[in-house]
Amino acid sequence: MYVYILTNPTKTTLYLGVTSDLNRRLYEHSSGRGDANKFSGKYQTDLLMYFEICLDATQAIAREKQLKGWTRRKKDALINAFNPTWEAIDLETWAG
Repeated sequence: MYVYILTNPTKTTLYLGVTSDLNRRLYEHSSGRGDANKFSGKYQTDLLMYFEICLDATQAIAREKQLKGWTRRKKDALINAFNPTWEAIDLETWAG
């Protein structure tokens, strides 16, 4: 299971999610980019900035809820520690 954070091209909006298949979920976010009825489509959040692996769904959901309760400043600090350049993470090439 994964907890992940996406942003938009201007890095003004963050989206937090949970998935068992991060590659598939990223594809779904990029495919729905134009769908204004969905959060990721409305705010164009399809750039992966952060992710972490959790042991199971219960842990992932608890972590997602914890992160959603954080301030933007605290989320930004988490991303900065993990991905200081704020470049979109490509899971195929990212060395972490």
